[in-house]
Amino acid sequence: MSSSLLSQSRSLFIRRWGEMAASWGISRTMAEIHALLFISNRPLCTDDLMDQLQVSRGNVSMNLRQLVIWGLVDRVHQRGDRKEYFVAECDVWQMFEIITRERRRREIEPIVETIDRCRDMLKEELKELRRSKDDKRREIVQFRQRLDDMQEFLTLANSLFNLLVKVGKSKVGDVMKTLGRLAR
Repeated sequence: MSSSLLSQSRSLFIRRWGEMAASWGISRTMAEIHALLFISNRPLCTDDLMDQLQVSRGNVSMNLRQLVIWGLVDRVHQRGDRKEYFVAECDVWQMFEIITRERRRREIEPIVETIDRCRDMLKEELKELRRSKDDKRREIVQFRQRLDDMQEFLTLANSLFNLLVKVGKSKVGDVMKTLGRLAR
């Protein structure tokens, strides 16, 4: 019976991890492969992943490649076997850093670059309207203020992430206690 509960528990975890994939901006299959490797007590090959997740070889291969690029999965070789095997990073703190860095690279950095470009464009527009006091100038000033607020927030969030990475998992509990005291 416990084997059945183990199987149900593993399936539930893999399914939920896959459902979170949209939040990360990755495919469900990529997250499910990662989840299966994370909970596995041994390295798995492409065939194992295909069988257990019921997905095609191409889908597994493409998603494994991305997981390796991200640094969430490593290739390992079994002596006497020509197949490639894979293992997941199992340090949860390290996974958090990797996922957060990748999300920052894919989501935050492009919006910060866009905000910078927009602010530069507005600066030029304001130069042309320097003496004008019309509605267009007010609209530009208001838009620029909102961009400034967004940039300030993103800079603060980025600093917080950098601080958490710098203090590391051994000290993050202390940081949380301090923040908890400040929140009261």
